[in-house]
Amino acid sequence: MTDAEIAAKHELIHINEIAEKLNIPLEELELYGKYKAKLPLHIIDPEKVEKSNLVLVTAISPTPAGEGKTTMTIGLAQAMNRLGHQTTAVLREPSLGPVFGIKGGAAGGGYSQVLPMEEINLHFTGDFSAIEKANNLLAALIDNNIQSKTESIGIDPRTVTWKRVMDMNDRSLRNIVIGLGGRGSGIPRETGFDITAASEIMAILCLSKDLSDLKERLGKIFVGFKYDRSPVYAKDLHAPGAMTALLKDAIKPNLVQTMEGTPAIIHGGPFANIAQGTNSVIATKMGMSLSEYVITEAGFGADLGAEKFLDIKCVSAGLAPKAVVVVATIRALKYHGGADLKELKTPNAEAVQKGLVNMEKHLENIYQFGLQPVVAINRFVSDTDEEVEVIKKRCNELGCRVAVSQAWEKGGEGSEEVAKNVMAIIDSGKSNFKPLYDWDLPVKEKIETIATKVYGAAEVEYSVEAKANLRRIKKLGLEHLPICMAKTQKSLSDDPKLLGRPSGFTITVREIEIAAGAGFLIPITGKMMRMPGLPSIPAANHMDIDTQGNITGLF
Repeated sequence: MTDAEIAAKHELIHINEIAEKLNIPLEELELYGKYKAKLPLHIIDPEKVEKSNLVLVTAISPTPAGEGKTTMTIGLAQAMNRLGHQTTAVLREPSLGPVFGIKGGAAGGGYSQVLPMEEINLHFTGDFSAIEKANNLLAALIDNNIQSKTESIGIDPRTVTWKRVMDMNDRSLRNIVIGLGGRGSGIPRETGFDITAASEIMAILCLSKDLSDLKERLGKIFVGFKYDRSPVYAKDLHAPGAMTALLKDAIKPNLVQTMEGTPAIIHGGPFANIAQGTNSVIATKMGMSLSEYVITEAGFGADLGAEKFLDIKCVSAGLAPKAVVVVATIRALKYHGGADLKELKTPNAEAVQKGLVNMEKHLENIYQFGLQPVVAINRFVSDTDEEVEVIKKRCNELGCRVAVSQAWEKGGEGSEEVAKNVMAIIDSGKSNFKPLYDWDLPVKEKIETIATKVYGAAEVEYSVEAKANLRRIKKLGLEHLPICMAKTQKSLSDDPKLLGRPSGFTITVREIEIAAGAGFLIPITGKMMRMPGLPSIPAANHMDIDTQGNITGLF
């Protein structure tokens, strides 16, 4: 059966029963029907957070289809509960861009899914919509102020950096001209759209501690400059109050369930190749307040989501994982070993062997943070025993724990071997998290630390625009902010064609965007775009709905 068929045949538990598993009083739930609920922020208990155990799921550099981190995260959480360890899965919300683009649904797969799958993938509780509206309200206020004859604060429209967003892949909106049509239609200027997952509002929501912190961060959003060259922030436009009002419900995490009735908290959805790639601090701390163990994931490979999770989120929120799961697949290792994408289901132990260098680099990255990893082989039906043994042998040579997972096929039962290895790492107490760099280092030194130590680059080059951006950052007094690199997920380098473990390459920083409200800087490398495009045959082409409201083709 397909993921959708498996989900359709499953009988859901009322969300009240899921809340009871976490000892949440039912009067605290804000119900969104029978199977979804929002949770109030006051449930977070710092003392319980301190005692809980956080486990991060990351991966090697993926194939275009992904390596199943979400499926692994859900399967592992289910396995932990099967073994008697009270566990909650904490995940990001899917973006409609990938859902209708190349990946389809993003709620796990097989017997390791979060439910209700269709609702989670399509609009969910409206968080993305609220983020989009708050973002675009600020854009409207900026253009209105530029147009105004009485309230203008003197914004130079040529310097405005704030873009509008929408939750859809649409390359035609990357670069546009607005304000055409005469004096009554605004001041013409060049701008564009980003995808909602890349909005600074998304980043801010995911890093905020509470509603007050959210409002303060929104006020710090850098907009551009006045004609007198003084900076303009969102607070100068009196925007934070209304923006926060739009986000008053979106800041609350969402409670749902897995196929096996394991509690799952889903909140926020920044991409890892163009944003920080992890769910909200609030959701993570909520899960840690309610359970002994929290399994969470960070997008794409350990060079992207995991690095940002550790260097930005953990440092900002005072969190430290006790173990890290690195998801590896036979198909990805073949891909990095030189096999053609069309041949990834064909047995090829030699290609797996050659591709192991990519996995080794990601393991090195985890060790650099003082953390202990376990390699989880996400097994597919096309994988052979010989290919699996190639990975196991190399992990044993490296002294790294390794386990096979069949989370898709068997749910929690298929992930118990991974869970036992995770528990062994936690019980050993060997993980001792330390960030890769000090936030107070110079901006170029922080960028170069990530590029050389995590990616394996030989050097970093900066375009003329990036050098100007560095001067702007210094002028604004924002050099102390951490780094959120925008880089392709397909390679350790900034060139998606360099597979395996490239070396001697140069990372090219084209520009550096300022996310002062979120509290980080975004160096944009290579050809990365913050508004993706649809593939030649979008997943949307295969989706349909019948007269009874049954959706097909979502996976």
